[in-house]
Amino acid sequence: MTVIPDTAFFDRLSRLRLAMRHRASMNLTGNRKSIQKGSSIEFSDFREYMPGDDIRRIDWNAYGRLDRLYVKEYMEEKEAVVSILLDTSASMNYGIQKKSEYACMLTAAFAYMGLNNMDRVILYDLQQMQLPFMVNGIRSTLPRLTDWLSQRTFDGKVDICESVRQLPMKGPGVTIIISDFLQEALMESSSKKELTTVRKLLRLLDYRKQRIIFLHVLAGEELFARSAVALTGTRNLIDMEEKSTLRLTLDTASIRVYEQALQEYLSNLRQECARMGAFYAVCNTETDIYQQIFQELRALYDF
Repeated sequence: MTVIPDTAFFDRLSRLRLAMRHRASMNLTGNRKSIQKGSSIEFSDFREYMPGDDIRRIDWNAYGRLDRLYVKEYMEEKEAVVSILLDTSASMNYGIQKKSEYACMLTAAFAYMGLNNMDRVILYDLQQMQLPFMVNGIRSTLPRLTDWLSQRTFDGKVDICESVRQLPMKGPGVTIIISDFLQEALMESSSKKELTTVRKLLRLLDYRKQRIIFLHVLAGEELFARSAVALTGTRNLIDMEEKSTLRLTLDTASIRVYEQALQEYLSNLRQECARMGAFYAVCNTETDIYQQIFQELRALYDF
């Protein structure tokens, strides 16, 4: 059963605001400063008067000095679009402290931050991209948000890249992918001749003017297999998505090989994200959720 955040959880997030790399350019009013000029109270620049301009914006002091008419321009406040993509594949159901539950808490947290800042928030189940859940207005939406999360089922497989290609984007915004990224195509080694799947994914989002955030959710047992005593010995390893079984004898040496391969994969993802200016963080399910949000992910916010 999915853990659902309560009112106290949301209350603690009220002061957090997602930082934007690109300015917003949507047509609805919100709290983001747009590249478009409008009528908010924040001054932007001067330009010469043109027929049809509002005469109330004429700067008469400038006219007195320069003997030419200038009007004041202001930054218009627009809403940003925050797209949150939740991985609901079967592998997310793994862990003593399940990745699926931790991912839902992160999804709720970032959805609330967007709502609290009057952004447009759209949630996507990576297996049902054709059924986005659009949310706006905090008080009326929080019950619907928690209800949507409670209805997620974590089974089957997800093709993250294909799902992202289906993501409609009409302007700059934030795209957050919350996943364990345990997909074979994402683990391929880099090549000078061919772009890796990860790099293609990042380039697509960057081309669409998104601030890219990868939250890599992993269970403590996955990150520190050596400390999971129950894993040693002869075991049947079951692929949660393919349902195939592999019988292995696990000892200290084989676990060390696994941990090395995992660290190489995490390092590769981190480097690819850094190359494209994307944010990347490993989210250990054994880390307290508030520590994760307020400390480990603090680089994401405007304070």
